[in-house]
Amino acid sequence: MAEALNPLAAFMQSRCGKSKGIAFVDSTPLCVCENIRIPRHKTFAEQAGRGKSSTGWFYGFKLPLIVNDCGDILSFCLTRGNVDNRKPVPFLANELIGKLFGDKGYLSKRLTELLDAQDVELITSLKKNMKPRVIAAFDKLILRKRSIIETINDQLKNIFVLDHSRHRSLINFLVNAIASLIAYCYQPKIFANRI
Repeated sequence: MAEALNPLAAFMQSRCGKSKGIAFVDSTPLCVCENIRIPRHKTFAEQAGRGKSSTGWFYGFKLPLIVNDCGDILSFCLTRGNVDNRKPVPFLANELIGKLFGDKGYLSKRLTELLDAQDVELITSLKKNMKPRVIAAFDKLILRKRSIIETINDQLKNIFVLDHSRHRSLINFLVNAIASLIAYCYQPKIFANRI
């Protein structure tokens, strides 16, 4: 498996799609053990981190993804569970053009400025306690289509078994994660021509 990791990673990079002006960003947690076993967990003790997602606390990693409106993966990376979702976005959006749509977790003036310097416009929904701002009608409609990336995360976890807690080494975890992404790339996309 160790010998297959680099070729798999390079092959997945070659399977990444092209930016067409509309992209969605989200991060999904990858647990490496149940929360009750965190104090005893040794396999990923130096690599994993304890983080919080919308569904609660977890111990493991995060998989930030950027996908286009057709469901093609544009860029991805793995981070510790305790890394802020906004931190890898400038790196992931390096090759993007146009607009990047995210949820409320990506609200950040600094991130917006960094992406503006890369000619990428970040559009997010607002929190309830924030002052309303003017968003173009087209951008409001596209922001509602964020379910595309949520569906992709669900497929990666449930169909392609991206998330399970039986890994016995970091190499095994990485090979499994990249193989899941590659398998998804070969699946017929149900999102084509939806927007």
